[in-house]
Amino acid sequence: MPVAASRKHSIGLSRRTLLQLGGAALLSPLGSALAAQTYPSRPVHLIVGFAAGGPNDITARLIAQWLSQRLGEQVAVENRPGAGSNIATDAVVHAPADGYTLLLVPAPAAINATLYRHLPFNFIHDIAPVGGIVRVPEVMVVNPSVPAKTVGEFIAYAKANPGKINIATAGNGSVPHVAGELFKYMTGVKLVTVGYRGGGLALVDLLAGQVQVMFEPTLSTLSHIKAGKLRALAVTSAQRSEVLPDVPALNEFVPGYEATAWFGIGAPKNVPGDIIDKLNREINAGLADAKLKDQLVGLGGTPMPMSPHEFGALIASETNKWAKVIKFAGIKVN
Repeated sequence: MPVAASRKHSIGLSRRTLLQLGGAALLSPLGSALAAQTYPSRPVHLIVGFAAGGPNDITARLIAQWLSQRLGEQVAVENRPGAGSNIATDAVVHAPADGYTLLLVPAPAAINATLYRHLPFNFIHDIAPVGGIVRVPEVMVVNPSVPAKTVGEFIAYAKANPGKINIATAGNGSVPHVAGELFKYMTGVKLVTVGYRGGGLALVDLLAGQVQVMFEPTLSTLSHIKAGKLRALAVTSAQRSEVLPDVPALNEFVPGYEATAWFGIGAPKNVPGDIIDKLNREINAGLADAKLKDQLVGLGGTPMPMSPHEFGALIASETNKWAKVIKFAGIKVN
């Protein structure tokens, strides 16, 4: 081989070797740490699986505003509603694993794993948990015509009138729906499920006495409770709510009961661990911030700071719990 050609070959090989070494460095712990130091260097997209204006969107925009300030780059909320948040999840599953596409993870992610039989992804396997944001309880409310003043009295009343009490649901497989089914599962009461296309329509009929009981978020029920138009029997969180401190937790009557909406952040699997840790630190710092904390409490929620491992454990536990309830109730999507 001529000397010039040999030298050219050596230079080319040297460049390829350097590129390979550089790629290997990015995959190494040091490369991961360097990536986290420079992250983010451009806007980050936070994908939300529900339409603008609802609790998912509001929660996403609150945490996105905080992260934008802390990270020095805009965290832009992008709404991709449909299929109970599955469209948004699928988009993030197939996004590059570089930390620039994140997912607002809602409680339906754990429900959908069983509710939908042929999902194109495995949520627990394909989405990396980043951290929790907030947990929001439902409220078990009844029309004032119902004679029960406590959960215990309601259970006794329902058992004395099997199949005569209507329970409204805000959408098939929604958190309020499965919360009511969990109540039936754990108490053995027989209630007639009446499905609606959203909580607003169900609430109208509950106020009119067309249905007698409902599980619904604090935000939409609080004004009616204070006005005496609805009677709150319990909140569905493990502890009492700051918004309704005089209303007992349902597990005070039904030990072990808990059914809440919750929100967190996820990312495509294989996002570098140092980037996930950086995001987790900033999210948890926000949940300790007085202003952001007050905003989340104002939504009826309790801040939910967690490590990535703890948030992953919550998703797995909720997925297992709702699988049992969905199978018990025979819930199916159309």
